[in-house]
Parts: sequence; C-alpha cells; structure tokens
Amino acid sequence: MTIWLFILSSVSAAFVGMCQTILFNSAQVSAGQSYIFNTIISVVVGGVLLTGGFGSVVGIFFGTITFAIVNQGIYFTNFDRNLSSLIIGVMLLVAVLMNNTFRKIALSATTKKKGTAA
Repeated sequence: MTIWLFILSSVSAAFVGMCQTILFNSAQVSAGQSYIFNTIISVVVGGVLLTGGFGSVVGIFFGTITFAIVNQGIYFTNFDRNLSSLIIGVMLLVAVLMNNTFRKIALSATTKKKGTAA
C-alpha cells in the first residue's frame, strides 16, 4: 500500500508539472511554493490535528471547500489584498484554536474508551 501511495503521489506530481509547463510554457521548481500555506490552512480548517493522529478525508474536503469559498468571497468583494491576508490569517487562528479543542475532545474520548475496556 505504501509503495502504491508513493507511486500515485509521484504520478500526480508529474501530471501537475506537465500541466503547469503546458500552461506557462516553462518549468520552475518553485512554482508551487505559494500553495503550501493554503494547503495547511485547508487541512487545519478541515479538522486535522496539528499534532497528528486525528482527522478525516471528509473533513479535509470540507476544509478545502470552506477555504475556497472564503478566498473567492474576498476576491469578489474587492477587499484590499492586505486585508484578505488578515482575514485568512484570522481564519487559520480560529481553526488552530478549535484544533486544540478537538484534540482535547479526542484525547478524552480515547481515555474513556480505555477506561471502560479495562
């Protein structure tokens, strides 16, 4: 399974690289660097714990949809670009604070399960 995931990841990266090369008629190694922060925001908004061990694909999907709606909403309301970065930063801050709450809930649920099994 691990080997298949590595293969799928590399094929996906090659596909994105070819699409960007066709679109921009050039190839750059750092072309996707600006998407890293957006990816982290989407995943954290989706409920994945920063410490790991908790999260779901459905949560990531809804986090990505939420981030895209907020991002496009900011674009269509013609806010100042600096203000849009502030709004997205506040969204990330709220997600991180909620992330900590989710972590406490997940840890307490795990502790209760272990307590009842013994």
